[in-house]
Amino acid sequence: MCGRFTQQRPTAELSALFDAEPLVDDPGGHFNLAPTQEAAVVVEHDQRRAITAYRWGLIPSWAKDPKIASRLFNARAETVATSGAFRDSFRKRRCIVPADGFYEWRREGSSRQPFLIHRVDGAPLALAGLWSAWRDPVTEQVQRTFTILTTTPNELIATLHDRMPVILEPRDWDLWLDPTLTDVGELHGLLRPALSQALELYPVRPLVNSVRNDGPELILPAPG
Repeated sequence: MCGRFTQQRPTAELSALFDAEPLVDDPGGHFNLAPTQEAAVVVEHDQRRAITAYRWGLIPSWAKDPKIASRLFNARAETVATSGAFRDSFRKRRCIVPADGFYEWRREGSSRQPFLIHRVDGAPLALAGLWSAWRDPVTEQVQRTFTILTTTPNELIATLHDRMPVILEPRDWDLWLDPTLTDVGELHGLLRPALSQALELYPVRPLVNSVRNDGPELILPAPG
């Protein structure tokens, strides 16, 4: 799964990396993003690629209660094309969620040890995401939300968990964001585990366990 991640870079830098117009001006420095919080995403529609901010936890357009978002912060790659919550977004509304790293936990005795996973080369991770627009029936306000796709783990992540986020390679970004691509088979071909050798992980302190904590100390290696 993917339940926490970091976005350390400002949107101005992400805009250059993803060749996208910045529609928000965020300084970055987010070290503990969690579901229900806003995060930067890369979207493309009307022949325009942009960096914007959506809320994490997808609310399908047909939802009657926005609280459903708390259960839809991840989507399984194996069932995304048939799931009532995700299939429409899978075909029409895909996004990239930039992340400098993500956290996963491993149970060690009676405690759970958090780990940070990031790219060996220091480049940002491009997590495969879906987005949706939901109109509040009371206020008429439109809320845009996203979810992160997960798949089976590579050998490295399997030491921690039985799921991992889908990490797109740069060569796949254009295809994934292309709103005219609706071929389910071609899309599924992009939902594969990242190569183990492209990633590294290390234990961090349990500060990350609380969503109230957010600072560079969260990504420092745990002592000892």
